[in-house]
Amino acid sequence: MIPAVTVQSYPPPPLREEEILRYAGAPRGDATAHSLLQACLPEIESDMTYRVSYASFPLSMQGDTLDLGFVTCESQQLRRCLDGCDRFLLMAATVGLAVDRQIRRYQLSSPAKALMFSAIGSERVESLCDAWEDEQRRVWATKGRALRPRFSPGYGDFPLALQQPLLQTLQAARYLGITLQESLLMMPMKSVTAIVGLYSYP
Repeated sequence: MIPAVTVQSYPPPPLREEEILRYAGAPRGDATAHSLLQACLPEIESDMTYRVSYASFPLSMQGDTLDLGFVTCESQQLRRCLDGCDRFLLMAATVGLAVDRQIRRYQLSSPAKALMFSAIGSERVESLCDAWEDEQRRVWATKGRALRPRFSPGYGDFPLALQQPLLQTLQAARYLGITLQESLLMMPMKSVTAIVGLYSYP
């Protein structure tokens, strides 16, 4: 049985400007990049949305074979990440299509701006995931459980092809507007999927 999916909207997480500039590849203290970031932010901040869908599953592992409930797969690295866990959280997060639109708008007329909007989107969705994770950490601590770091399809030997059943399980198209291209990349681009292990502690 597939567990119920929870869908939540979040306020914008605190902005980490240095992280955005790192995603943009700007040298530390680059005044030009900082000015460009300040020019781009007003064009995008109010248009982004912050939404997450997630569900909790029991976990069964036999060697490197993992029964995730919605699919069975093999991954040594995910198995190591989930070592000691008997449950996990399946999650998808997105900041919506606003970033995609700005990238398309500027990719020919101002590649530097397009790059900065991409960096903004990357920082925003990662900050959203961090905010969701912090919330889940508090919730599960009351049940005597802690969280492992999130682990996403396409990382290491965890197959990117699992994006499709993962998104279907979370009804991400319906709840978050996330769809999958033939290349297995997500739209909106600034979206994240992940598995987060849950383990008991004394």
